[in-house]
Amino acid sequence: MTGKPGTEVTTRTTGTTRGDGTDVLVVGAGPTGMLLAGDLAAAGVRVTVIERRPHETSNMTRAFGVHARTLELLDARGLADELVKTGTSITGLRLFSRLSLDLSRLHSRFPFLLITPQYEVERLLERRAIAAGVTFRYGTELLGLSQSDTSDASDASGDSGEVTAEVRGADGTRSTLRARYLVGTDGVRSAVRTALDLPFPGVSAIRSIVLADVRLTEEPEGLLTVNGTGDAFAFIAPFGDGWYRVMGWNRKRQVPDSELVELDEVREIARQALGTDHGMHDARWISRFHSDERQAPSYRSGRVFLAGDAAHVHSPAGGQGMNTGLQDAANLSWKLASVVRGQAPDPETLLDSYESERHPVGATVLRSSGTIVRLAMAHTPLQRAARSLASRFLNAVRPASARAMGMISGIGISYAAPRGAHRLTGRRAPDLELTQGRLYELLREGRFVLVAPKGETPAAPAAPGSVIRATWASDRRGALLIRPDGYIAWAQGR
Repeated sequence: MTGKPGTEVTTRTTGTTRGDGTDVLVVGAGPTGMLLAGDLAAAGVRVTVIERRPHETSNMTRAFGVHARTLELLDARGLADELVKTGTSITGLRLFSRLSLDLSRLHSRFPFLLITPQYEVERLLERRAIAAGVTFRYGTELLGLSQSDTSDASDASGDSGEVTAEVRGADGTRSTLRARYLVGTDGVRSAVRTALDLPFPGVSAIRSIVLADVRLTEEPEGLLTVNGTGDAFAFIAPFGDGWYRVMGWNRKRQVPDSELVELDEVREIARQALGTDHGMHDARWISRFHSDERQAPSYRSGRVFLAGDAAHVHSPAGGQGMNTGLQDAANLSWKLASVVRGQAPDPETLLDSYESERHPVGATVLRSSGTIVRLAMAHTPLQRAARSLASRFLNAVRPASARAMGMISGIGISYAAPRGAHRLTGRRAPDLELTQGRLYELLREGRFVLVAPKGETPAAPAAPGSVIRATWASDRRGALLIRPDGYIAWAQGR
């Protein structure tokens, strides 16, 4: 697809219609917004995505790591295997010269961290969204929004509420868009969050981080190189095409983001933190930024939702930013689609569950990424001793290191279950082998999957929409009802 500023790129659309043909308006065409829009359109929901930037593909990006849980979700959309081919897989992480995490122990089809630029993720998600029928309007800025519970427009579900968004195109022309729901995926400076007058409390955790994409004369020993000395820390990871991403911080050079960055500054930080700059040269991109730790108190306000960096932002440590946003989208998309299609018996409770499930995850990521960056910045003898003790503990205690890897990779994330529910309820479902194929291949239809022994029909609770019935490929007993986002909604037996 190609698009010009202020132009609308329209593909085929399906599903119910509204006054302007949109059921859900998504603000922001980053990875989170495009995964969400693609899911909704694939479910037969009419979706429009607006993006204030002109449509263009850039090879300059801050995000570059895709974790195992995100790869599983992309597998459920038929995209993971293609994405893996674009990058480099890392099975071991070595932090602070002492702490080693063996990702190959993850119980996943993807037991590694994939190093690939964000634009590769966006490319695949955009292609899928186009094929599903999403309408993109680039060069279009959100100016404000309002909500109502009643409207002249109505649909098959009898729901007549709507969100009205005032937008401005690149040529300055103002117009109005209406939809049943709106989702803000427009980043840390979210216009949607501002229009809702929602606070974004938190702190600027670390200032004056430098970022560069460079060539190296000397290849690092490990695929991922990270270390901190107290006065400096640095990170080096390969893109797989001869370019390396370098990130660094110098305690003694705290300057505004607008301050010019030279390659010599990046080299000096690397030498302080790593003992060598590996012969950095030919930088294609250098920038300076600061890292905030912030989270919106609520992810939902009536018919408007926040996801990704619009809802939470944290330090780059652990590479969890883009991953958390994509997982937000996967959680919200099937719920919103069920409500728009009139298939949810209790729409408000289902929509509220997006915030109740994902807000605690965002808070956990804030804590874990903040802990990593503070350990890297350890300066005093006491702080460095604490870092050394924590590293030794995680190296020696396997359950503790497994838990740490589970949280960073997303594999260990689960959602709270109702009182009295089966112990598996709310947990991530692994890629089960079934007589009908792999679970995550079945999830590509965007429906619930009920797994049971052959010949048995368990009394599972009703699920929104039709359910795919599958049987164990083994003699395993018990039954599972698995949500479209790969989490267990109900379980019975062992």
